[in-house]
Amino acid sequence: MTAGGIELAEETIFTWGAPPLKFGAGASDEIGFEMSQYGVRRVLIVTDPGINAIGAPQRIADTLKRYDIDSEIFDGVHVEPTDDSMNKAVEYARVQGEWDGFIAVGGGSAIDTAKAINLLTSHPGELMDYINKPIGAAKAPPGQLKPLIAVPTTAGTGSESTAMCVLDILSMKVKTGISHWRLRPTLAVIDPLLTMSLPAEVSAASGMDIVCHAVESYTARYYTSFDRKKPEERVTYCGSNPVSDLWCEKAMGLIAQSFRGSVREGALEDRSNMMMAATFAGMGFGNSGVHIPHANAYPIAGMVKDYRPAGYPQDEPMVPHGQSVSLTAPEAFRFSFESAPERHLKAAAMMDPDADKHSDPSEQLPSVLIRLMQDIGIPNGIGGVGYTESDVPDLVPGTMKQARLLATCPRTPTEDDIAGILTRSVENW
Repeated sequence: MTAGGIELAEETIFTWGAPPLKFGAGASDEIGFEMSQYGVRRVLIVTDPGINAIGAPQRIADTLKRYDIDSEIFDGVHVEPTDDSMNKAVEYARVQGEWDGFIAVGGGSAIDTAKAINLLTSHPGELMDYINKPIGAAKAPPGQLKPLIAVPTTAGTGSESTAMCVLDILSMKVKTGISHWRLRPTLAVIDPLLTMSLPAEVSAASGMDIVCHAVESYTARYYTSFDRKKPEERVTYCGSNPVSDLWCEKAMGLIAQSFRGSVREGALEDRSNMMMAATFAGMGFGNSGVHIPHANAYPIAGMVKDYRPAGYPQDEPMVPHGQSVSLTAPEAFRFSFESAPERHLKAAAMMDPDADKHSDPSEQLPSVLIRLMQDIGIPNGIGGVGYTESDVPDLVPGTMKQARLLATCPRTPTEDDIAGILTRSVENW
């Protein structure tokens, strides 16, 4: 490809984006003012039954009334959303008429469901039209979406700052997503007070999502190593880059400072730091990308058997996303170490500055992660959520379908590589 009269084979351009941000205790009380700036008159608040029960969505609805904005609360979000639950949410929004904007209140499940509602009520089509290849058609949204304010109530997904929407495809028993910059929320309002009632188990699981976002993004394939792309072909996940690196480094520093405390004592300062870490990591991975741990996580969650995690709704089996991404992370980073040793070692040092130096450098980051997982009660590998070595052949195809994620890995894995990572992750310690 020619640029400026020079023939270029390798990529020289990276992109980076994030929504405006309002952060701090009590920030959710100002949502009425913020939404009024977009000239809206009718808003759908998207949440789940648990969050609705504690009253946060209604308090936000009350702030909207003060600015003459009508609203309705939809609390039908499914924790770990599926194509079925998202289609039902979209249908609800369509039947109820026209909406000028949306507010998502909850974890990544609520925010991702609101992104899907916004997309499919703003433009024609079905979920599979927009879902990433090779599972869906990866159609680009044809125009702007409506204002969406994301209000996270967990410190984890970073969905408030990303352009991704993740869901389970029930018929395929695999997780996948929609990725396009137009899905990114218009504004992220982050109020640490909304996390104070989270069970320790949820804080632990969602926090491991932050860890994997930051470390995977930091160790992702560097943007200049990709082939040169035309502007219309350049994807949201463009590889690690100088701007994303800064946010990931800040996130890892906050994790080292506050993650264990946010789980054990749950003090406001630690919860605030983890909310900030989630957003910082979202600003990193939401542009550079994630790789093997997230690719493995999708079939691990999608093919769940009977596992019901403490702290979560018990009505059906599930592997929380933050757990599923962490279960193969130590082994995945052993695999990717040779591609960028200095990155892996620096990530380990930022995550645990006081960790003893391992005699084998490739074990430094895995040992840091394993010690953290032990300290906060994460299951011991995929065996801890009900899988055995005999399940590995069934899990591998689901990982290999995550072409968008595996392309970001600095060392491209084969099916045999993935099978080995999963097998060695039946138990992590």
